Amino acid sequence: MHHRQIRCTLPAGACTRAESVLVEQGAYAVTLQDPGGEPILEPDLGTNPLWAEVVLVALFDGDVDVPGIRTVLEQSLGPDVLDTWHEETIPDQDWERAWMDAFEPMRFGERLWVCPSTHQPPDPRGVNISLDPGLAFGTGTHPTTALCLGWLDRQQLAGTRVLDYGCGSGILAIAALLLGSDEAHGVDNDRQALTASEENARRNGVEDRLFLRTNEEPDPPVADVLVANILSGILIELAPQLMGLVRPGGPVALSGIMEDQAGTVVEAFDAYVSFDRPRFQDGWTLLTGIRRGD
Repeated sequence: MHHRQIRCTLPAGACTRAESVLVEQGAYAVTLQDPGGEPILEPDLGTNPLWAEVVLVALFDGDVDVPGIRTVLEQSLGPDVLDTWHEETIPDQDWERAWMDAFEPMRFGERLWVCPSTHQPPDPRGVNISLDPGLAFGTGTHPTTALCLGWLDRQQLAGTRVLDYGCGSGILAIAALLLGSDEAHGVDNDRQALTASEENARRNGVEDRLFLRTNEEPDPPVADVLVANILSGILIELAPQLMGLVRPGGPVALSGIMEDQAGTVVEAFDAYVSFDRPRFQDGWTLLTGIRRGD
């Protein structure tokens, strides 16, 4: 198996838009590096980790339409932005090794850690998720995942049923279970993501409490807590369905939303959710609140 990797150097201000476009075009993973190759993982809260120029690296399936992706990016960013465009084919093993070399333990909130198998947990008394980079999104390195993990760490989850809609690697559902939830349900339209979620749940000893399904299967039972880390357009389209899957009074977290899209998402959910103040990180937004009563 092989993959196609795209690399280009962009002004820092163009990175959020470029990242969103690449995800919409099917990127498995997107990383940001300085020109010397140092990866950006989890910046301190309230800081801007981007340099004046940033190397953006995106990974796709081997048979992806690379010229088509470049055309879409040029339409979004302008043709002159992609002067440094470079593409290559890389073997599966080489990609995984490169990501493992850059992946360090990361803390979210007060208790929660995400640790690769190559490292010992920095805090043995913390809540530690064992997770290695893989083809499904969700190792905690992306701002939307980081925002959701920090939010979960602040919730009272003991005895709850959690729904992770757009579960990817299963990281959010697994975090909820390790933080005290009785059971979690993960939904994704990608069967590869569900396979990754199942394996990650087994690695963390919660496979008997995580229930997985595609979005084409019957809906899961109504949850006490909902987290949906998917693109804003899909959130808006699914708003009535998602709100039917969380009980009145239940906490809700919506992410995968660029800052300039937050208002339209709030508008779509305003009849259902009493929103808190939004949280922002690196151009991305987390919207949280409480499901209104019917």
